[in-house]
Amino acid sequence: MASRAAVLTSNASCAALFQSVGALPDVACKRVAQAVPARSSSQSRFEVQTALERSGWKVAPVDQSRISRMSEPVQNRGQQAHVGIAPETLQAVEAVTASKDQNGKAEGEQIEERCFAGSEYVPIYVMLPLNTVDESNQLHNPEQLEKDFAALKSVGVDGVMCDVWWGLVEREGPGQYDWRGYQELFKRVSGAGLKLQVVMSFHQCGGNVGDDTDIPIPPWVHEIAKQNPDIFFTNRKGERNPECLSWGVDKERVLKGRTGLEVYYDFMRSFRSAMDEYFSKGVITEVEVGLGACGELRYPSYPERHGWKYPGIGEFQCYDKYMMAKLTKAAEARNHADWAHGPEDAGEYNSQPQDTGFFRDGGNFDSYYGRWFLKWYSQQLIEHGDRVLHLADMVFEGTKIAAKVSGIHWWYKTASHAAELCAGFYNPHNRDGYAPIADMLARHNAAFNFTCVELITTAQEDSFPEAMADPEGLVWQVLNSAWDAGIPVASENALPCYDRQGYNKILENAKPRKDPDGRCLAAFTYLRLNPTLMEEQNFKEFARFVKRLHGEAVDDLNT
Repeated sequence: MASRAAVLTSNASCAALFQSVGALPDVACKRVAQAVPARSSSQSRFEVQTALERSGWKVAPVDQSRISRMSEPVQNRGQQAHVGIAPETLQAVEAVTASKDQNGKAEGEQIEERCFAGSEYVPIYVMLPLNTVDESNQLHNPEQLEKDFAALKSVGVDGVMCDVWWGLVEREGPGQYDWRGYQELFKRVSGAGLKLQVVMSFHQCGGNVGDDTDIPIPPWVHEIAKQNPDIFFTNRKGERNPECLSWGVDKERVLKGRTGLEVYYDFMRSFRSAMDEYFSKGVITEVEVGLGACGELRYPSYPERHGWKYPGIGEFQCYDKYMMAKLTKAAEARNHADWAHGPEDAGEYNSQPQDTGFFRDGGNFDSYYGRWFLKWYSQQLIEHGDRVLHLADMVFEGTKIAAKVSGIHWWYKTASHAAELCAGFYNPHNRDGYAPIADMLARHNAAFNFTCVELITTAQEDSFPEAMADPEGLVWQVLNSAWDAGIPVASENALPCYDRQGYNKILENAKPRKDPDGRCLAAFTYLRLNPTLMEEQNFKEFARFVKRLHGEAVDDLNT
């Protein structure tokens, strides 16, 4: 095996080019790069990166503008997954891949875990099960919860996060709030010596990835919807999504004499009054305000209930009469009344960008109309967040507030970023769509909570190469947008995580080595408490992760 690896010697030019954009994290990448003839520097770099990633080697994310320059010679960036790779590149990758041992190390390669001892203390909260307060508004399995709380406390977990479901608390009628299940929960959390992050969950539980219980929004809202279905987000076909209220009713008195904003405000004010004891004692440390689908600031653009499957681009959700009235008014103000419609060539939930006239490379997303529509569409998202957080500022004065933004990483490597556009993030390849959101949050000194920090780009490419996903690039963009706005950034994992590789990725994003100012996350929330996490080996690995997140030393580094 040594003789095969030994042939990877000459021509360091390509390796140097990789190093110049920070894309060589380990010896193996250098060795493969060195074996590629420097016949065409940019093409060689792209070939090497593609071949490495296909063979399971990690190639670190780089600045997106540099990635664009790095792949300039490749025509049609939307088809990068099908680019040809020179035979000598594949041979070099195969030689190094063949020299890996059973632990994934190549001969001569040193894979070392980063030491976080003495680094910044990042608090960790563990998200509770969705049905902790169950469908009957009762605390579910309180004896087991107390055991789990004690175990979490024993390994240094700072606190827990829980959803406070609008559909449970106000289900009996408008303004009729029942907080008993949550008061019992908070009493037990406080008794265990843990802190609390609470989520004002104005959305339905059930029908999305990871949902294992069903808590719809209040029945009286559904009764209103029978006569006025436009209170819900609607797609081009007229399909309604009852997961949450349309932002079009924020200022419309269609909810038994109240506007959407008044419903949110009354709920938050009642919660603050009912839980005053836990605010006063400092048990509740943060309130995350639900702002859309899944409690995230986004449109419900990819609902499984309507047949969406990963990595579909999703659909625009602005076709209820209230949103369409806003769109018409904006088009008329622009002196283009003929623009008062959504894109007509944007495909369907499971379309791919290159199959649509709107999202394909060079498509209508970058036309005069396309840019105007996408700016309007994203602005509705930002204005809704601004309005609701203004109310939260008043209700929760003196307590930190936060908003969660979803990590829509699929199609990130294409020009349009179609899935992000449908969700309301105007973030194509030539525009930073997260900076305006960060600026809005900064007006309220709200934390920017972001997901998918555990995902590795190469792993996504192995599973769904056609998705053109780049979670690492997306996370780095969002972190910088938020930090540039001067606001704290918190994060959580998007999928269950029990292994060291996933934890190491979270740690790298929590305390990024490449940030020149040494910034780190304000907090991390682990998704979620369940029996699998509490299994002996998994919990031992989790406890080790908690120590490193807190900046403590561990004894088994690099073993």
